[in-house]
Amino acid sequence: METSEPCTVRVRAGDASSEEHTFTVHGHHYALVDVGIDGPVAYEVDLDDRRVWPGDDGLPPSVIHPVTALNRLIFGSCRTSVPHEEPYVRTHGPDVLRAYGLRLMESPDDRPDLILLLGDQVYADELTPDMKDFIAGRRAEGPQEVVDFEEYAELYRQAWSDPAVRWLLSTVPTLMIFDDHDVRDDWNTSSAWREQMAQVPWWHRRIVSALGSYYVYQHLGNIPPAEREADPVLAALRAGAGEETLDEFARRADAEPDSVRWSYHRDLGDTRLVILDSRSARTLEPGRRRMIDAEEWSWFEKQATGDFGHLVVGSSLPVLLPSGIHHVEGWNEAVCDGIWGRRAARWGERVRQFLDLEHWGAFRRSFEDLARVLVEVASGQRGRTPATVLLLSGDVHYSYMASVRRKGGGRIHQIVCSPIRNPLSRSLRFANIVASFGLAGLLGGLLARAGGLPRPSLRWRISKGPWFPNMMTAVDFAPGEAVVTWFTDTGDHDTVTIRPEPPAAPR
Repeated sequence: METSEPCTVRVRAGDASSEEHTFTVHGHHYALVDVGIDGPVAYEVDLDDRRVWPGDDGLPPSVIHPVTALNRLIFGSCRTSVPHEEPYVRTHGPDVLRAYGLRLMESPDDRPDLILLLGDQVYADELTPDMKDFIAGRRAEGPQEVVDFEEYAELYRQAWSDPAVRWLLSTVPTLMIFDDHDVRDDWNTSSAWREQMAQVPWWHRRIVSALGSYYVYQHLGNIPPAEREADPVLAALRAGAGEETLDEFARRADAEPDSVRWSYHRDLGDTRLVILDSRSARTLEPGRRRMIDAEEWSWFEKQATGDFGHLVVGSSLPVLLPSGIHHVEGWNEAVCDGIWGRRAARWGERVRQFLDLEHWGAFRRSFEDLARVLVEVASGQRGRTPATVLLLSGDVHYSYMASVRRKGGGRIHQIVCSPIRNPLSRSLRFANIVASFGLAGLLGGLLARAGGLPRPSLRWRISKGPWFPNMMTAVDFAPGEAVVTWFTDTGDHDTVTIRPEPPAAPR
C-alpha cells in the first residue's frame, strides 16, 4: 500500500496481525505487509494505530483470500482511466473492471480466486484530462506524456482510486504483467526503435521511471512471499536505500534485460500458471530476434511441464493471431532481416513500426520454440498430459479464441481478451477485420512463400469471435475441462467449454 507520509502499517485479520514501517522512494511511502492466514478473513488496516481501512463509505469488507487452488480466474488487458461520466463513456465505453467490482459488491461471495491483468494497466503515453492537468501543474516543457517517477505515481493513483476498483483490488488477489503502453507505444519493437528513442532527451528518465514504478506498483505483488523476502532490491529499499537503488536497478533492467526476470509462475492447486514477459526480455538484433532471451527461455522450459490438470501460459501479446496476419508478420520479419536487401529492410522496419507487426509471429524463432513446447506438454512428452493447455493474452483490442488443429488435439487454445476499457472506433474495427481476417488472409500466405518462409509447425483456426466491446473473461477450471466466458459490463457475452477430444475408436 502507499501512504501519504512515513508510518507503521498494521494489518489485522482475525487473530493474525502483521506490521511494517514504510520505505520511501522519490518522496512516496510504501509498505508491503504479509499476513499469514489459512482461510478467508476480513481485515483492517491501521496507520500508526489509526484505522484507515475499511473506511466509512459503506463498502463490503475487504477479505484476505489465500489462493490454494485456482477454480475461477478473471483476466483482461488494456484499460484507460478516463472519468466514468459522459462524454467519456460515449467515447471510451464502460469500464468493465469497475463494473465487475460493482457486481461483486452486490454478491461478494462470488469473488474469483484471482484477477490477472495482462498489460496496459496504465497508459503513460495517452493521457487522460486529469493527468494532463497534473503534468501542466508541474512543468511547462516536455511531452504530454509521463516522464518521471512522480508522474507515474500519480498515473497509478488515478488508475486505481475509483472506489469500486480500489475495493476490488483490496479483496481479490491480483497478478499483472506490463505491455507497451505501461512504458510507451511500440516499446522494444526493434533495435531501430530503441536507437530512435535513445535520441529523445527525456527518454532515459522515462524508461528508468517506468521500470522502477512497475517494480513497486505491479511486480512486487507478482512474486511469492519467499522470493520477495530474498529480493535484494526490496531489502535495500526497506533498509533506507531509497531511489538510488531502485533507479540503478531499473537502468540495468533496461540496458541488460537478462539481469532481471519479470516472468514468474504460480502453482495453484492442480493448475500451473506461467506469466511471460514478452516486452522487456526481447533479443532485437536482426537475424537473431527472440521474443524472450536465452536465459529467460531456459527458465520457461523448466516451468512448462505436464503433471498438472491445466497449464496456463499468459503473455501480453497473442501467440496465435488470425493466420493471415501471422504470415504477414513473419514475412515482415524476414524483410527486416534483409532477405530482399538493405533498402527493403529499411522499408520493412518502417512498416513494422507503423502497423505494430511485433507479436509472436514477428519473432518466428520464438514462436516455433513455444509451439514445440506446447505440443510436447499437450502430447504427454513433459509429464502427465493436462486437460487443457491455455494461452491467455490481450493487446489487440478485440477478443477471440483460437484453437490448434492437430490430430488428437483439442487441448491447446488461445484465449484473447482486450480491451477492458479502450475500444477501437468503428472505422478501426472495420479496418482490423479487413486487415486481420480479410486482406491478410488472402495475402499472408503469398507473402510468406515469397519470403521463403516455411509453414508454421502449428495450424489453428479462430473458433470464437472476434468481438470488439470492452470485455473481461472468466476461466473456470474443473477436472478434465475449462469453461471460458467473455463478459461485458451488462453480463455474459459468450461461453465455451473446452474438453480434450476423446481418442478415436479403433476401426
